[in-house]
Amino acid sequence: MYLGRTNEFTRTDRYVPMLEGRSSTGRLGLFIHVTAGFGDIGFAGYWTLEIFCVQPVRIYPNVEICQIYYHDIDGEYDLYTSGKYQNNSGIQASLLYKDFE
Repeated sequence: MYLGRTNEFTRTDRYVPMLEGRSSTGRLGLFIHVTAGFGDIGFAGYWTLEIFCVQPVRIYPNVEICQIYYHDIDGEYDLYTSGKYQNNSGIQASLLYKDFE
């Protein structure tokens, strides 16, 4: 497994962001986001991609390998306040240990 990062910095306070790999990359055996495709409302930052290959594949810089889309929200909701991954600038390794501090 490899970790990558989107070129785009995203932020949303009104929609649920979701990230999916493109079907064209999946057909090559390249899976872009294995878990946690939902983002948090209020998240601002780059998306760290969990990249898994079932066969050797070469990825070139700036090739579109995933897509981000947004869902409407009904009712009241809370913004992302953890800050664990907020406003990141690079690839983020797991910070799961912070859940236990």
